[in-house]
Amino acid sequence: MGFVGRTRELHALEDELAKVRRTGSGSFVWLTGRRRVGKSTLVERFLETADAPSAFFRAPRRGPDEALRRFASTLAESSLSVAPAVGEGLAPDSWVAALRLAAQGATKSRPAILVIDELPYLIEQDPGFDADLQEAWDRHLQGAPVLLIAVGSDAAMMAALLDAGHALHGRPTRELPVHPFSPAELAELTGMGPAAALDAYMVVGGFPTLATTWRDGWSRPRYLAAALADSYTHFVVNGERILGGELAGHEQARLVLEAVGHGERTYTAIRSASGVTSDTSLSNALKLLDLKRLLASASPYAAPPSRKSRRYTVADPYLRFWLRFVGGSIDELDRGRSDLVLDRVERGWPAYRGRAIEPLARAAVERLLPDPRFGAARYVGGFWTRSNDVEVDLVGADAPDPRAVAFVGSIKWRERKRFDRSDTRELVRQRAAVPGAEDALLVGVSRAGFARDHGLDVALTPADLLDAWR
Repeated sequence: MGFVGRTRELHALEDELAKVRRTGSGSFVWLTGRRRVGKSTLVERFLETADAPSAFFRAPRRGPDEALRRFASTLAESSLSVAPAVGEGLAPDSWVAALRLAAQGATKSRPAILVIDELPYLIEQDPGFDADLQEAWDRHLQGAPVLLIAVGSDAAMMAALLDAGHALHGRPTRELPVHPFSPAELAELTGMGPAAALDAYMVVGGFPTLATTWRDGWSRPRYLAAALADSYTHFVVNGERILGGELAGHEQARLVLEAVGHGERTYTAIRSASGVTSDTSLSNALKLLDLKRLLASASPYAAPPSRKSRRYTVADPYLRFWLRFVGGSIDELDRGRSDLVLDRVERGWPAYRGRAIEPLARAAVERLLPDPRFGAARYVGGFWTRSNDVEVDLVGADAPDPRAVAFVGSIKWRERKRFDRSDTRELVRQRAAVPGAEDALLVGVSRAGFARDHGLDVALTPADLLDAWR
């Protein structure tokens, strides 16, 4: 399957190139996104259609001298004006000189595009590279008809490089995040119905390379039979590559992430399951995972903040599934016993997806706001007590720290049983425990539909959730 989606991002890059052509001055795009979401593929697709000379440099994890040599080789093999001269032996002796060289010969009618992929790799090996890039931009590229695109997967480093006090602060003219595919994009790509698409999203997430392997007409079990056929499938290997790239050298953080992936949600439970018993070490691991956007955490919405009530989840749906069912089963796949893994998935699937749908449903409902059906709500969270005797899936209000709650809601992601009056009665009982929710509207989300006398103020189907991303 060829390139799919990314219309918004392609238009953004096209707009930046048009600006260079119009003004004759440089544009600097800071393109970020988690690993494996298709950043490089997006840029390569843009270069194919840009009708402008370009060079695409994929940074190596090598020392400064070797990286500079490879950059020169990239220039020599590119379509830039300087390519013949570099191919005949013109060799820049510094990064500033090399970047200046890349811009030579660029004109308003024929600007140059220079891509530096995996910028963090260069800075890991050469901490002064960002200063060199800043100097080259300020002195040579900013005033030239050049579109510079810096690409990076390390979210923490890419954000830190633009902080005040750093060399590149204020230099990019456009920050362009590349997000995983949305559930609606997955549905469009695969042709699935709303409920099936949301179920699939809880397996493959928004990774394009995984989404495109889901063949037309395949059920979830059929897809997983192929995806988990052995330990060398893309579905299996992709998870290990993501974790290896993000958490190399951070063993404790990986143990913590694995504990959360196996279902532990509280600080105390994570400490026990991970074996990271030092509060300092555990706090540092949680902070790192948050910086890398591998973990999401939340406190009960509409309640006084409390560290002891905070809950943690794996941020990405695919990684959540991979950690729960795949990561600890590699040895079985190696022994040709994918049947054991698949059986474990099927037995655990109903309970797993009942939890996994919650963040997707909250995000979808929040995207629908503001909407008079939901009162004054602008934000959506969940509510729970420390003893877990009350858990409310959806809580909506008009502020991050609200005095009154606009609605409470329940998610029933069952295969066949519809949301009925008994579910609404349970939601009414739970509403009484939520501060400020005495008069809150009642919202239901159901995979299997609703009984006629459901008694809700708002009833949302899988199609309604998907529409939030359209």
